[in-house]
Amino acid sequence: MTFLRRIPAHVLNGIAVALGIGLIQFLITALAGHHAAQLALSGAVCASLADVPNTLSRTRSRVPVAAVLSVAAALVVALLDPHPVALGFGIGAIAFVAMMTMAWGARAGAVSFAPILALVFTMAVPESSVSPWVLAGWTAVGAAAYFVWSLAAGAVLQRRLRTLSLVQALRAMADLFRLRAALLASAPDSEQEAAAMRGWIAGETAAAERLQTARDFVFIAPDSDTARRNIAILLRLIDLRDVLLASRLDLDLLGNDNTARWVLGQVSSALQRIGESLEAAAGALRDGEVLAVPASPLGDVFADAPVAAHDPRMRLLPAVVGRLHNLNDDVARIQALLDADPDTPVLSRSELQNFVAPEGWPLAALKAQFSGASPVFRHAVRASLALGAAYFIGLVSPWASHPHWLVLGVAVVLRGNLEQTLARRNARVLGTLVGCVVVVGLALVHSPFLLGAVFLLAVGTAHAFVLQRYWLTATAATVMALLQAHLVHPAGGFAIPERVADTVLGAALAWAFSYVLPSWERRSLPGTLGRTLKELADYAAHALTLAVADGVAPRLARRRAYDAIEVLAGLLQRTGAEPESVRLPVQDVAKVLDHGQRLMAHLSVVRMILLRRRAELDEPVVAEALAATAASVAASLALHDTPLAPVPDDAADGLSMLPVEAPARDVMPWLLRRLHVLETDARRIQQAASEALGKAARR
Repeated sequence: MTFLRRIPAHVLNGIAVALGIGLIQFLITALAGHHAAQLALSGAVCASLADVPNTLSRTRSRVPVAAVLSVAAALVVALLDPHPVALGFGIGAIAFVAMMTMAWGARAGAVSFAPILALVFTMAVPESSVSPWVLAGWTAVGAAAYFVWSLAAGAVLQRRLRTLSLVQALRAMADLFRLRAALLASAPDSEQEAAAMRGWIAGETAAAERLQTARDFVFIAPDSDTARRNIAILLRLIDLRDVLLASRLDLDLLGNDNTARWVLGQVSSALQRIGESLEAAAGALRDGEVLAVPASPLGDVFADAPVAAHDPRMRLLPAVVGRLHNLNDDVARIQALLDADPDTPVLSRSELQNFVAPEGWPLAALKAQFSGASPVFRHAVRASLALGAAYFIGLVSPWASHPHWLVLGVAVVLRGNLEQTLARRNARVLGTLVGCVVVVGLALVHSPFLLGAVFLLAVGTAHAFVLQRYWLTATAATVMALLQAHLVHPAGGFAIPERVADTVLGAALAWAFSYVLPSWERRSLPGTLGRTLKELADYAAHALTLAVADGVAPRLARRRAYDAIEVLAGLLQRTGAEPESVRLPVQDVAKVLDHGQRLMAHLSVVRMILLRRRAELDEPVVAEALAATAASVAASLALHDTPLAPVPDDAADGLSMLPVEAPARDVMPWLLRRLHVLETDARRIQQAASEALGKAARR
């Protein structure tokens, strides 16, 4: 039982997909024969692409769309099959429609590939073996049957998927602790630090995705003790992200000497320990067991600090220790929730629905993309040209028996940006070579039953690992495609050399077409920077007030600010693969990202002080300081045509500004200093944003 509990969500989903497709194949074979089952199988596989670990409502929304697009693509291809030239243009049209579904965002990712796979499967059917309408009919039967299966399997797995979504969120946050620890432990201005920073940015993106997935599952769960416990854990986990981000503040004041490295090493070690406690909580939740090793007190992290008594850095250490203890205490509270009665959530169930990602297919989103400046529209045109060209090249190639393989090779590699295309290219070629080696062994097998079982295993594997290990998906997809063609038309053999050649050529074509109507990241920079500054200013307006409450509006503003920062981080990640002549000004954009995260950390500290220690504050003084800071931040975060006056590096971060008393004794001077530093970072964000826009415009 423990082993079964350790199966991750994507593997459970892959198993469910394989079982469903196997069941559909068995039933239709029994009722209508082998050939009809193979045609229906194509529809089932295409519809299954949209069946990912998700809530029932989202599965109900996405799988039918994938099914309808697949059936339509199959019918178009079958009707045009006798006319090769017309079919080439039809393939381009299908590709355009499929890629335009990305107007609805990430939720359309799997849906967009369903019609592409349907056209490939349809082209694999021997000519004249069945009429277009019969083919489309059996495809529809398979797709409809899979839709029914997806709802049944989803209902059975829903409770487990909900738990695993929370487990993944806990682990993503544990990874963030480790990544922050690695960043602190790395040597400054070194390749190690650069690699650690790239890891941190990627970890932040992953954590944001995991947290949103958990929100989508947990916040809509039927009311129960378990549901309330999960909500309480998730809300604390979301707040923990704030506290972790705040742990970085003021550490730059330590300098770079041996003493500073010792202090940073202690902080890094403490973060590692806290991350391990969070990982232990994730394991206990996954396994349904009592936590074996609860979080233990950190103790005096700096008990043996090699810092002289007169060193001004001594005044900083209590604040750093306090943040570490806050982190450890918050993780201990999360651990306690695993076995205790659930807390009463700070938000009502109706309020929680504001944080669930929207679903549906509004036409307004599609209409907004019909513009030459739209990355979605440009990629749709690019994909249309690429797949059409691949088909015609396949027709005139020396091995023209399977032109659809070249189409598939281009379709799976060509992504919306160059960075993803290059990653897919390498993984696709490697996976195809491995898959062909597997099929060489399968060519010696003459049992249809065994080949069918391997096909189902390949379907489940390809589905499960598409977002985790794409080379494994490419391997399984190669086995699946070769076996599918063989099962539909056994006399055609496996054609392994042709498969390898088409894969290599398809990867090369996809790479080449990445430069057709490219959507370089600098095109998105003005809009992304504008949104980032706007959302940061909006969150600051909510946080910098004595009326701050742990309600819907501040939390929504905080999430929008995090989302905007993640989009900016995505631009920074992707631009590294672009030609240098069009690349973003990386250093300036990185400055915006760094100071944006610092601003979020400042605001989080202010918010926590106002929520937890309000009774210790001189409210009239604090109210005046908050109002002044809010006005200053709003002015600074407005994107001007010309940057503000340069901000000296030591304008607000000097050791001389550190209060004498530790924050545990007197929090007022620490709050006022935080507000002052916050204003400075807001000005630095605006300055870096203006410089980034100026440099990007000159390229």
